[in-house]
Order: sequence, then structure tokens, then C-alpha cells
Amino acid sequence: MGRKKIEGITKRTLNMIFECAKDAHPREFAAGMRHIDGVISELILVPGTISGNRSALLRLSNLPIDYSLVGIVHSHPSPNVSPSPQDINMFGRYGRVHIIVGWPYHEKSWKAYDWNGKEIELEVLP
Repeated sequence: MGRKKIEGITKRTLNMIFECAKDAHPREFAAGMRHIDGVISELILVPGTISGNRSALLRLSNLPIDYSLVGIVHSHPSPNVSPSPQDINMFGRYGRVHIIVGWPYHEKSWKAYDWNGKEIELEVLP
């Protein structure tokens, strides 16, 4: 059984990410992401996540065992959406698609990355 290629994210889910990031600001927000048929369409809030001004500590061991989980989304409370070395380290340990959203948390302030920190394209779907 092969893994489904992740083609996109629903606009509703992306908007939910923006709202969660705005609500957490100036602290970082972090959550897991789940896909349905190759489209990221749900956020998974992880028990024990600690949001701080410089990072969010996501307890990966608290994520459910669920093969539809594809990666992590987190916010940067600045306009910089480039992954830090710590981000890339986390990308490599869990998942295959990761999103970083930056302030002011809207459709032009996010990027998606693969497990190695390489920028990838995700289509925003209705």
C-alpha cells in the first residue's frame, strides 16, 4: 500500500490555521495535519503542546497513531516563514508535509515544506 501524494489543502483548513496563529500571537501555534484523499483537511491539536514566544514545543509522542497524519503546521510570530535548523530537524523526525505561517497570518504569509526542508507547492482547494 503506497502513501497518497499530498496535492493540496482546503481553504477552510488554511483559514483555521491563520485564525489559530492569530489567537496564539505573539506565541507560536503548532498542530498536526491530517489528509483525506491527498488533501489536508483537518488539524489535530496535540495534548501537552507548549506555546512560547520563540518556539512551540509539540510533544510528538502524544500524536495519535494515524496514517492519515502527514505533518506539522506551526506559526512564526514574524513575517519570516523560512524553516529554522530546529524546524528542519523536527520535519525530518515526523511527517512529510509541513507548513509554516508567518505574521500577519493570511494567504500570502505561508509556505509548505517537505521532510527535508525543501519548499513545495500545495494547491489551495475549495
